[in-house]
Amino acid sequence: MLKRENILLVDDDINILELLQRHLQSMDYHTYKAVSVKEALYVLKDTFIDLLITDIQMPEVDGLQLLKFTDEHYPEIPKLVITGYPSVDGALEVIKSGATDYLTKPFTKEELRQAVQKAFEHGKSRKAVKSKTVTANKSVHNEMIGESEAFHKITDVIERVKNNKATVLVKGESGTGKELVARAIHYSGKFSRAPFVAVNCGAIPENLLEAELFGYVKGAFTGANENRTGFFQAAEGGTLFLDEIGIAPLTVQTKLLRALQEREITKVGARKSEKVDIRVIAATNADLLTDIKENRFREDLYYRLTVVEIQVPPLRDRKTDIPLLVDKFLFKYGVEYKDRLLKISPDALAVLKRYNWPGNIRELENVVQRAVIMSDGAITLKDLPEALKFQINFPENDFKPLREMEKEYVQRVLLHTQGNKTKAAEILQIDRKTLREKLK
Repeated sequence: MLKRENILLVDDDINILELLQRHLQSMDYHTYKAVSVKEALYVLKDTFIDLLITDIQMPEVDGLQLLKFTDEHYPEIPKLVITGYPSVDGALEVIKSGATDYLTKPFTKEELRQAVQKAFEHGKSRKAVKSKTVTANKSVHNEMIGESEAFHKITDVIERVKNNKATVLVKGESGTGKELVARAIHYSGKFSRAPFVAVNCGAIPENLLEAELFGYVKGAFTGANENRTGFFQAAEGGTLFLDEIGIAPLTVQTKLLRALQEREITKVGARKSEKVDIRVIAATNADLLTDIKENRFREDLYYRLTVVEIQVPPLRDRKTDIPLLVDKFLFKYGVEYKDRLLKISPDALAVLKRYNWPGNIRELENVVQRAVIMSDGAITLKDLPEALKFQINFPENDFKPLREMEKEYVQRVLLHTQGNKTKAAEILQIDRKTLREKLK
């Protein structure tokens, strides 16, 4: 049985939403409704959407902003606009924002059907072109974003592995976005319709991890009152993401190795094994080679996991991506907390670009989220944490001798006063004789 396409409908007019829903459901589409851009973002984040249909004229954040955001973060989704205010300029703006086409209110059911079919056809042709190359400034998955060389090295590997089930190990510091890489591999490939199951091995007690991963049969241990499917079987046909794999106890590592080698698992308490068809992506911020030397991690499992290895760089090594990430978080939290789009001042952005971000992207997102909450409008220096402003690590070549700094400052003051030494001396709070000596 073919899976029905998911269509997201966005309009502040509930009557239009219900009309669209009735028409599309009669065409055997599955629909989601949102009365604002804010609601639409929540749906896009949590649901696999095949087509976006949106109005333009909406309060607070309008449909054009939603189109632009979707085109950047969910480029694979075709977009159809419904508007009651058609014009040549408006149509051009809609198309430039990433929409496939637009439909003018009022419209018939047959006009809607044709527009939807056209949008899906356009989406298929766009995917065919996109599969041949990675766009220079857009991600292969809705949550990833960047334009740095380090970022493109990652997206290049993602493109190469997305359509096969090779095991992948993602390495990187905490907060660098290792799970986003795993999700990008899964959702940008041909297995995206199958489940993506994320498991944090560090969040599950050691004595329960084996049962959670592989499942158990009734009576296997105290409290096992029924048969239970584990995460391996829950991810059938798709991807199992094992975060913090280095924390898994050796007993679990042994069963993981067998599952990867034989493509089969044995539930706790069971006598027979069962076949599984999944891709495993593991992630770690630990040095597994050191763990191997100290007998905390199996060497054979390590090499089984590293069929493909992806090293996610820390944010300090991809600072050119900071403005893009800041824009993404400003949109997300500006809409969520303030119901509008927010900007950031150049000096505040400069501080964010110079900070070394020991907490990586997660820390940056938290800082932007706090700044949005604290701001009265555009994000400025006053909205940033004091600790951030005073812990900037300046490059060594930024430091200059005091004599050189004094010279530059005096020159700036003279430029400001257009060479008037009396005014310059007043600003510098020195007498003219001292100024003449400094000029010599």
